[in-house]
Formats: sequence, structure tokens, C-alpha cells
Amino acid sequence: MKDEFTLGEIGFAGDDQVVPFQVEGLDARGRAVQLGPMLDAILVRHEYPEPVARLLAEAVTLTVLLGTSLKFTGKFIVQTQTDGPVDMLVADFTTPDSMRAYARFDDKALAEAVAQDRLEPHELLGTGILAFTIDQGAHTQRYQGIVELNGATLEEIARAYFRQSEQIPTEVRLAAAQLYGSDEDGRHRHQWRAGGVVLQFLPESPERMRQADLPGGDLPDDSDEFEFEEDEDWLEAKALMETIADDELADPQVGSERLLYRLFHERGVRVFEPVAVRDNCSCSRDKIMGVLAGLEDDEFEESVESGIITVKCEFCSANYRFDPGEIER
Repeated sequence: MKDEFTLGEIGFAGDDQVVPFQVEGLDARGRAVQLGPMLDAILVRHEYPEPVARLLAEAVTLTVLLGTSLKFTGKFIVQTQTDGPVDMLVADFTTPDSMRAYARFDDKALAEAVAQDRLEPHELLGTGILAFTIDQGAHTQRYQGIVELNGATLEEIARAYFRQSEQIPTEVRLAAAQLYGSDEDGRHRHQWRAGGVVLQFLPESPERMRQADLPGGDLPDDSDEFEFEEDEDWLEAKALMETIADDELADPQVGSERLLYRLFHERGVRVFEPVAVRDNCSCSRDKIMGVLAGLEDDEFEESVESGIITVKCEFCSANYRFDPGEIER
């Protein structure tokens, strides 16, 4: 089956489809996506406050963009651990297409942030780390890359990760939005959407991928930093990415393919077979029973309330009930 197309050969992929693409004229490759029903199902299930939902929507978008590039069976997990009102975001992608996510936040701290209009990403997250984890399953070692949360947005933090860990020139754009309308019964409701693009510079000559060294941090304040000229093709690619407006990324009337054409048609953009993603939690009664069976005696006893063990999945909100006697310890 043919798996690559020019933009005129196929229809639009639509929501919840990651579109791989290549810009041959700029030696760049990337992935674009617009998330709709899948993302809305995750966020509405938890009834997150708007600032929390927006942050998690961007984390989910980043995760599917990167996770769908895996060439093996496994998991790709994006997780923050911070000291802000939203102290944890977890977006967990399992190949080939399953996505789940949740956020943890402090109600009181979030209310204070809202009252004081401190709703920028860095204000909600605070200080801490962002971890990218690749897990290929049993009998393999997990790979984890960690970067400090020192940027104002998840976009900036992701760029810093690729700069430090992968050493591949990378640009990231993410945006989340709400669409307001009516459902089939005429009731007013909103739907969460998000969109994103990841672009990487991958020329045949590795020397062209060089970037200026990061500041050492121990240089005197009056020291002159070494100036390094980036490749012209990559400078052009970055400049084009900077023209993307947030509303374009999530607008269903634009679509991933139309956005890519707007950006790169003069340089020749090629899109490939889209990759579908879906809301699908991997929790199960058997898995949770296995976790309970491995608890220490005191932890197991503490989990029993009124003769029953109740476990709620943080991701999909499913509730599981167990009789302590059915757990083989």
C-alpha cells in the first residue's frame, strides 16, 4: 500500500489523526495533529478546571506527536513533577494508538492562582522537572530524559529537552482551545480541542545540525558569548513555524494538511499515512489485583475499608471493588 502522498492526492485526515510530513527543500521532518473527541473525552471525564484542562491538553498533544513516532511496541510517557498549584501532569501513550492522561492539582492553591490571575503555565506548574520516558516492556531497561521546568510554556520546555538530550534542532508548537456549541438535545456545551506541530532538522550532513553551545553559567557577566550562525534552511524553517497562530493549530476548519500547505508549499511538503490515536486506558481488574497482591501486610490492611478494597483508576476514573479474600498474597 502506498504510504506517502502529496497534499493533492488525499483528503484531510481530520481529528485524532497524527500526520507525519517531510519538507525536502528544508531537510526537515515532523508531525502535525489536531485532537478533538479523544481529548475532549479525557478532559470532560475528570471535569478539570479550565486552567488545568488547558495544561493537560498541551501535554497530551506533545505526547501523541512524539509517541506515534515509536517504531517498537511500548510506552511513551510525559510527566511533570513540580511545586505549583498543578503539581503533576501525566500523559501516557501506548503503541500503536492508545492515549490516557490525568492531572493532579491543589484546589486551594489553584483558587488562589485564579483569584490573583496567575494563570501562565510557569505560574501553574512552578519549579520542578519534566520527564520523557520510553518503556519497551519487560526485560528491557527504561530510558528517561529529564529537563528542568525553566520555561514559560511546555513548548519551550520541550525545545530545551531536545536541545540538551537529543541534540537535534527541534521546533514545537502547541495550543489548546474550547469550541462552544449545542449537542443533539440542544443543550449548550463546550468541546476541548488542541493542535500541535513538531519539526526537526535532519540533513544528511550532521555538521549542518550544529547549534550554538548553551551558556556555561559560570562565565563572568561581562564575557562575550561565542556567536554561531545556524544553517540557513533551519533558520527559514523556524521562521515559518513562528508564523503559526494558536487558533490555526486547533481550528477544525484549517486541519493539519491545510496548515502544512500554508507553511511549506513553496518548499515542497509531503505528507504520509496518518496515525490514529484513541482514548483507551490500559487498566484492568487483573492488573490491579496483581498490584494489591504485592503490597506489604500493613499497606494491604490499610487499604481495606468496611471489609472491601476499593481502587479508582486515576486515568479513566473506573472503580474496582475487591473482597480481601480473593487477593492471593
